[in-house]
Amino acid sequence: MAKQKKIPMRMCLGCQEMKPKKELIRVVRTPEGEVLIDKTGKKAGRGAYICPSLSCFEKAKKGKKFEKALNHPVSPEIIEKLQQELTESEQS
Repeated sequence: MAKQKKIPMRMCLGCQEMKPKKELIRVVRTPEGEVLIDKTGKKAGRGAYICPSLSCFEKAKKGKKFEKALNHPVSPEIIEKLQQELTESEQS
């Protein structure tokens, strides 16, 4: 019998729902202290996940959940870049 492969689940910062890791966008704080959007999901550092929807992004931004999850202040440029990326993905 073939064994079922386990699907890694992560919680969205905005809606607090557990979803498969591949469906979420990862924001990572590297060991050097910079905060980046991790498209590969493989970068070293502390990660936080968010659904690719603007509603979840707004909830996470309003509650300063990025800063809490990453234990580091997140610059407005990174927040703006993530918002722009989500807007583009929702339009297409």
